[in-house]
Formats: sequence, C-alpha cells, structure tokens
Amino acid sequence: MLRIGLFLAFLVVPILEIWFLIQVGSVIGGWQTVALLIADSLFGAWLVRREGRRAWAALRSAIQSGRMPDRELADGAMIVAGGALLLTPGFLTDVFGFFLILPFTRPLARRWLSWFLGRRVRVLADSSPYAPLFGRGGFPRGSGRGSDGESGFGGFDGTRAGDGASGDGRRGRVVTGEVVGDEADDPRPRDL
Repeated sequence: MLRIGLFLAFLVVPILEIWFLIQVGSVIGGWQTVALLIADSLFGAWLVRREGRRAWAALRSAIQSGRMPDRELADGAMIVAGGALLLTPGFLTDVFGFFLILPFTRPLARRWLSWFLGRRVRVLADSSPYAPLFGRGGFPRGSGRGSDGESGFGGFDGTRAGDGASGDGRRGRVVTGEVVGDEADDPRPRDL
C-alpha cells in the first residue's frame, strides 16, 4: 500500500505542479510566474536557515539540560523535510514546505506526524510475529503498559501478563520440553 501511495505521489504531484504553474502563468504571465517562483525560493531558503538555527539552538539547550529532545528532533526533521519540499519547483509543494517550516504551523504538523507515526508503529507491531509478547491488544500504549493497563511482558512461569496472574483462572501457553545441553556439563569455556 505504501509503495502504491509513493508511486502515485511521484506521478500525480508533478502533473499537478505543472498544471498549476500553467494556470498561474496564464493569469499573471510567464515571466511573473518565474519571478514569483524565484522569490518564493529565496524566502524559503532564508526561512529554512533561520528556523534551522532556532531548532539547533533548542536541541543543544535540551541536551545540555539533560532532557529528551523529542520535540526538538521532530522540529529539525520537519524543517529538513520542508526545505526539501521548497527545493522542488512549484507552488503546491511550497505550500506544504512552508506548513512544515513556519513556527506557527509546525505544532500542527508535529501533532499530525506524531499521530500518524504512532498509528503506523502500532499497526506494524500488531502484525509482527512478536505481538503476543506485548499482551492482549498488541503493542503497549502509553508508559510501557498494555492496552488493558497491565504490564505487557509475560512472567517467568509461562503466563502472560494478565493471564492467570490476575486471578481470572486462565493461563498462557506453556511449552514443554527437555533440556538438551546443560551449561554445567558443557566442558567448553564460556566467554563472559
């Protein structure tokens, strides 16, 4: 699905950009459209440089204060992505680039990006072969807890968290087997 979306984006976006440039050129003229694109690029380069410096200073400040710079890293990534969109000629990509770069629209973009990536990670984790390790409901939501509020990792007795440990009488899957090689009987030296 992601490949199809990327293919369509790389096919549709240039066609829309060319169509929009032709429409703007027919209204204000060809040379004026080129001048507007150049002015747009110069303003975008100045804005990327200014916001990049601010994001870098905020990142350094967060690291020096000893806190996790998650917001600052997201801002830096959005500024880089916005700068890349501003490099492509056209007005539509410039609108999205400015949306990622401008300081008053970046929090909206950050919130949307956080929602999208969180949803994507949950979907990928739920479909992974390790999803049962995180308890019922797949990927743990929130502070390392499962969706039912209990710890997402199983105990050492073969039960999953919430299965049997909570007193509901159910037990997780237990794999029975036999120890083939014991470390005490192994004559080979172990490296620690």
